[in-house]
Amino acid sequence: MSDNVIKFQRPQKPKPPRQTPPWLKKLLVALGIVAFFLAAYVYFSLAGAPRP
Repeated sequence: MSDNVIKFQRPQKPKPPRQTPPWLKKLLVALGIVAFFLAAYVYFSLAGAPRP
């Protein structure tokens, strides 16, 4: 068989982008808020309270 033959094939369907479940988004937001307050607590416990 010759290698000089064009094969006509249907293009593959593109896969839809992955959707993040709503519970995972809420969990990530909650973890971000907890991490922020934890970092603030650690900072102020090590550095001391700021003077007014």
